[in-house]
Amino acid sequence: MDDYLPRSGDCGYRVTGYDLTLDYRVGPGRLTGRARITAVATGPLRRLTLDLAAPLRVARVLVDGKQARHAHSGGKLTVTPARPLADGAPFTAEIRYAGNPVPIRGRWGDIGWDHLDDGVLVASQPVGAPSWFPCNDHPSDKATYRIAITTASAYQVVATGVLVSTRTAASTTTWVYELAQPTPTYLVSVQIGRYALHHAPGPVPTTLAAPTRLMAAARHDFDRQQRMITEFSALFGPYPFPQYTVVVTDADLDVPVEAQSLSVFGANHVDGRRGAERLVAHELAHQWFGNCLTIAAWRHIWLNEGFATYAEWLWSEISGGRPARWHAARARETLAAAPQDLVLADPGVDRIFDDRVYLRGALTLHSLHTHLGAPVFTTLVADWVAEHRDGHVATDAFLLHCARYGDVSALLRQWVLTPALPV
Repeated sequence: MDDYLPRSGDCGYRVTGYDLTLDYRVGPGRLTGRARITAVATGPLRRLTLDLAAPLRVARVLVDGKQARHAHSGGKLTVTPARPLADGAPFTAEIRYAGNPVPIRGRWGDIGWDHLDDGVLVASQPVGAPSWFPCNDHPSDKATYRIAITTASAYQVVATGVLVSTRTAASTTTWVYELAQPTPTYLVSVQIGRYALHHAPGPVPTTLAAPTRLMAAARHDFDRQQRMITEFSALFGPYPFPQYTVVVTDADLDVPVEAQSLSVFGANHVDGRRGAERLVAHELAHQWFGNCLTIAAWRHIWLNEGFATYAEWLWSEISGGRPARWHAARARETLAAAPQDLVLADPGVDRIFDDRVYLRGALTLHSLHTHLGAPVFTTLVADWVAEHRDGHVATDAFLLHCARYGDVSALLRQWVLTPALPV
């Protein structure tokens, strides 16, 4: 279990795949769902739990085709199979449920399925996935997905993965997405809205979904993504997914949100002048750091946000803006003026999204880059991505990895394991 979020997830099994069949009515905000979950028991299992928010009501649970007893309270669905599961036994759980999903409220605000005036926004990091489907909600449990969503034909549905089919019947359309790369629950997303689409071909095909009124400005603001993908691929290794999609919602967002092979921006991030391009770079970099390489536990979040923030600085320099060293100096001034009480490798659950995690994480990488030089640093990062592709990463593993490329252990320990800001 994760000591930061001990109520999330169940270590008694590992999910291999989610097959979600959803029907959503935008007007009343009504969701009807069937989740078919394939998994493997990691020990003898008399009962198991799934994370599922209270507004959703469970009608039926089957385990391996047989009726299973279940109880649903406190955001946990407890399932007792007709027969206990043996260690290592594969099994399938099917849950039928319905309700009006709402975001999960907590220390980070409202997270999860959000019913908009005319559509849906899903932003699940870190604990919002149970707001719309039953799951083992922990980043260490990555699985494949098939998501079929039926809604009124007036709406465009964009979800994580590759669109494999659409089927229209009467006034509704069913959209089917498949996500073959192992993915944690918090990175699975559905967006529903009246979107126009723009497809850009290239080595990595990209799609932009935006309200018609914003499309011209959005195309300008995001038109350097293909170059970003090329530059980041040279630095981090090949782009890890078959495609990349950006959705601009018809609502303002405090910050953009990454999902697997998809990022979500607010209407306020589009100005026709590339005013939010650093955020475009940040969310794209998460496709490598956070999505392809997923943290084993939330305490390691600097490995997501430090790399994504450093990618902002690198893109600034590559694209003719201020050099990375300028951004580093500015970040250091900000950190020097802040309390020196945060340990990057263990910031505490209340501070996993603290600005200092982002800035200090990026400064750690900049210091490593400066110490080793560009060729060695680039090799180090590309090897890190290649060796952990589709897997999990942690701070200790990163420190051991870096030690293979130079005498950097003392430097990294100062940045990562102690609260004082290094000289």
